[in-house]
Amino acid sequence: MNRAQGAEQPLILVTGATGYIGGRLVPRLLEAGYRVRLFVRDPQRLQGHPWFPQVEVFTGDVLEEETLGPAMQGVHAAYYLIHSMSSSRNFHERDVRAAENFGAAARGASVEQIIYLGGLGDSDQELSEHLRSRQITGETLRRSGVPVTEFRAAVIVGSGSVSYEMLRYLTERVPIMICPRWVYTRIQPIAIRDVLQYLVAALEKPEARDQIIEIGSQDTLTYREMITGYAQVRGLKRYLIPVPLLTPYLSSYWVHWVTPIPASIARPLIEGLRYEVVADDALARRLFPQIQPMGYLEAVRRALERLDAGEVETSWSDSLFSSQQDSKPVVLKTLDGMIIENRQVEVEAEPVQVFRTFTSIGGKNGYGYMDWAWRLRGVLDRMVGGVGFRRGRRSERRVRVGDAIDFWRVEAVEAGEMIRLRAEMHVPGRAWLQYRVQMQPDGKTRLFQTAYFAPKGLFGLLYWYALYPIHSLIFSGMIRHLAAEAEKQAAGHLPVGT
Repeated sequence: MNRAQGAEQPLILVTGATGYIGGRLVPRLLEAGYRVRLFVRDPQRLQGHPWFPQVEVFTGDVLEEETLGPAMQGVHAAYYLIHSMSSSRNFHERDVRAAENFGAAARGASVEQIIYLGGLGDSDQELSEHLRSRQITGETLRRSGVPVTEFRAAVIVGSGSVSYEMLRYLTERVPIMICPRWVYTRIQPIAIRDVLQYLVAALEKPEARDQIIEIGSQDTLTYREMITGYAQVRGLKRYLIPVPLLTPYLSSYWVHWVTPIPASIARPLIEGLRYEVVADDALARRLFPQIQPMGYLEAVRRALERLDAGEVETSWSDSLFSSQQDSKPVVLKTLDGMIIENRQVEVEAEPVQVFRTFTSIGGKNGYGYMDWAWRLRGVLDRMVGGVGFRRGRRSERRVRVGDAIDFWRVEAVEAGEMIRLRAEMHVPGRAWLQYRVQMQPDGKTRLFQTAYFAPKGLFGLLYWYALYPIHSLIFSGMIRHLAAEAEKQAAGHLPVGT
């Protein structure tokens, strides 16, 4: 439904807009004619989205109650799309406190509806800690007195979804797979497109308030059948061997090594798969008869099409700081003790061609020089529980603030000029890699490469100087390669944007 433009448009608040679901919900709300306000910790991570100029942005944290009040003023309905996926001991307390703060602020601002996406599971039976916490979060929001529409879903199938990406990488990379007991648990997955339809439709359905609505696809499958179904769509032959052991803890480390999903994220996902999660969707069908959820195989086909076309809107890694945990991105500035290494080279190409070249590094594109060393660094990082090298890129050509690129995070982008990457691998300190292109007064193009390192203690200094010879070799090779690639584009040997 498209609403007429005007001041009477309802104002909708969205939390979690830097995450997988929230980042896809925002453009759909705008398409439906709503005014949209976002509540985020770091607005810079939204600037690469094409819809960013169309939304209001309030900066704050749901754990900081005083920041919520101003964001709630004038809001008609608020989406709560926040939950912990960490393995920290206090994640449950943090989830409850965040929901309490959010509910209290919504009540104080006379918000008419809270829409929450929780986890599917029978609350009368044993559930994993994270699934139980998702449901307690819904209960906490309801205690605020604001009408809550709580959707509960199991595995969400879509390009970039953490659950789907775990399944995809396992199936793509492991031809003979050992299958612990959790692989034989029944699950009712749902396509991301259908989840978004439900979330938007709830705004126009007063009967959905104060309801818990379970949603799922047409199919109920075991995780094993989901794997074989994905293999069928991809034309892969896969052999699955049942084993009685392999606990969720051990399984999470197996996933850690085979996929880009770190063990800290894989473990709560796997623990949730130990319990049957089948939707009682009678209420969903009655309230939203216009939504006909697609089947699992169709959802997989659509996800693969978007992936192949390079049209992944958001990814699970968008909202994670991984080895940096929940710390806010560091703002780069001049600090005592900061080690700064500059390189520069003249390039026979236009600045835009140079920019496109250095913003395409990483993922399948590689780094152009000693890629084996980057992969080895990723293996070492995985061995100590880091993100490793397998996250790849959201898009092979396009980049925006907040994107994960292997074990880097895009911290800043200036269109046509600069990109700054923050290291998320385990290092004894903080590290950045920055590229900038400038047209010089003499009309020549110059590429600048700067490595920044803020060492932590004596070990940090020893780390830098011990690895400086190899770093120097790699970074000098990289800048030469980038210059050469840009010059090839300028000469017409490569299509622009590769």
